[in-house]
Amino acid sequence: MSVAIISHPSCIEHNLGEGHPEQPARLSVINDQLISSGLSFVCPQYYSEKVTKEQLLLAHDDAYIEHLFSNAPSQGIFEIDGDTHMMEATLQAAQLAAGAGVMAVDLLMKKEHRAAFCPVRPPGHHAERKRAMGFCFFNNVAICANYAIEKYGLERVAIVDFDVHHGNGTQNIVEGNEKILFCSSFQHPFYPYSGSEASASNVINIPLAADISSEDYREAVSQWFKQIDEFAPQLIIISAGFDGHVADQMSSHSLIDPDYHWLTSELVALADKHAQGKIISMLEGGYAINALGRTAVAHLKALMKS
Repeated sequence: MSVAIISHPSCIEHNLGEGHPEQPARLSVINDQLISSGLSFVCPQYYSEKVTKEQLLLAHDDAYIEHLFSNAPSQGIFEIDGDTHMMEATLQAAQLAAGAGVMAVDLLMKKEHRAAFCPVRPPGHHAERKRAMGFCFFNNVAICANYAIEKYGLERVAIVDFDVHHGNGTQNIVEGNEKILFCSSFQHPFYPYSGSEASASNVINIPLAADISSEDYREAVSQWFKQIDEFAPQLIIISAGFDGHVADQMSSHSLIDPDYHWLTSELVALADKHAQGKIISMLEGGYAINALGRTAVAHLKALMKS
């Protein structure tokens, strides 16, 4: 079965101005590379639908959701913190980004596709149950995982976050949930300055040195594979952050496209073994406009087993 691509044009409309790293061009360059690589003609494409309030409540506090909806501006900017701002198009983009994960679950569980890639924004892995931060409003992967458990009765879902920043929001939402295994690798010490402390048994954090080599990176994250294999997930969800790329000024890592292809291929193999191939990837970070499109293509090719 094929790999679906799920996004929405409105995800590009969230725009906090020139110079902001989480910019609309991130999706534009991915779309351009999907076209130039020919993958957009091979992978069925879908427009996402807005996440529902009921689905948001699977990961977020009711009062927090109401706070975002009531403060979403019709013009101007609403500042949540120094990094996280809402403008006119933000709420709709965030709803459609989270909705992409929900749609992906439905498509895979109905066996219409084996896997899905969701190039959406704003990202989500820093959004906690009651707090927006780090460019994130709704936690796309946590909503996705909990929806799969709630709607389809899955008992084991693995979330793998290889963004260069710790997925603090995802950990905040899923830690202690025995149905979810959360694996996160990240540069440390680095924003959001979390993840190095002991946590629940379902959380596997791997803090990494800033100047880690590709070889050492691969060795470090390989420790996930045994735990994921023993967990035997019925679905794997990836928080696909590409900001550890050598071209990305957001971090000090020096990863290259083959590193992302390799890690994705290893996760696909585990999905094939335990989940009938079901794997969903949702875009998180990645801010090197000159490299992001090519890196996303390498990632997608691995999802396609090519």
